[in-house]
Amino acid sequence: MKAYVLASNSGIDALTLSDRPQPQPSVGQVLVKVKAVALNYRDLLVAEGAYGSGVKYPLIPMSDGAGEVVAVGEGVTRVKIGDRVAGIFFQDWIAGALTREAMKSDLGGGINGMLAEYVVLHQDGLVLLPNHLSYIQGATLPCAGVTAWHALVSKGNITEGNSVLVLGTGGVSTFALLFAKLYGAQVIITSSSDEKLAKAKNLGADETINSQLTPDWEKKVYELTQRTGVDHVVEVGGTGTLPQSLQAVRIGGRVSLIGVLSGKTDAINPMPILFKSITVQGIYVGSRKMFEAMNHAIQENKLQPVIDRVFPFFEVKAAYNYLKSGAHFGKVVIEID
Repeated sequence: MKAYVLASNSGIDALTLSDRPQPQPSVGQVLVKVKAVALNYRDLLVAEGAYGSGVKYPLIPMSDGAGEVVAVGEGVTRVKIGDRVAGIFFQDWIAGALTREAMKSDLGGGINGMLAEYVVLHQDGLVLLPNHLSYIQGATLPCAGVTAWHALVSKGNITEGNSVLVLGTGGVSTFALLFAKLYGAQVIITSSSDEKLAKAKNLGADETINSQLTPDWEKKVYELTQRTGVDHVVEVGGTGTLPQSLQAVRIGGRVSLIGVLSGKTDAINPMPILFKSITVQGIYVGSRKMFEAMNHAIQENKLQPVIDRVFPFFEVKAAYNYLKSGAHFGKVVIEID
């Protein structure tokens, strides 16, 4: 079979297409013919050696993939041949709190990922795809989708009438927009591109802010919420934007810290957190239980993930570079044909 391998942490150019023996499932395992995989910003960090010491090279990268079950090992009962499935991000995080041991089971980081024609996963590390979604759409769910769901629903307990500030228009942010509108929330979204903001408006965003034209966007958020602040902030920027997010959230509100797109080294003044009684929660994807709850909501409401562009399997490096450019709106997917 064909699989892409990151030979080292020296960047996208370290990706090579390799021939490997097709894996076979053992007891409790499932062989999946991968149909599509989706990129996350995390995949760039893994390629560039910026994700942490838990990544071991050489590595088959990418956590997010969907495909068809083509063989099962002895004792498999959760899925059957022909099922349409996606792998969960942490293969060992089924429910409850995240543990140190489960953190070692992240696809495309701690263990080999999904960027291959076939993968073997344990039956417990799979979920069924919503019936109305294609493999390309299903591949977008494991990281970005579950992260947004965890932030707003599992921990955020979002309700009708809440207000949500979403930073940017990448994969997590577009899922957050979809889920917030599903629950009847008011959404304010930022971007440096008017074209992307127009697309967000078409998806249901109530207010948009061009962060390039309005660098003090937290003040605009304050104005738009009658000088109260939002209930939830989906914070994907990191230390470069977190101080503004702390100003934009209401007293007693919640900031879900998800990404580090704008940096991770600047010092943060903790006083707004203290004085405003803000809940700052770190969101590291989510469990299988969260994934299954999200899929149920997606299926019941026929939600459609936002996909910017689909690349063929032989243009993986181009897909990585396109994500790195920041030109995308929603998800970037690679189809494995």
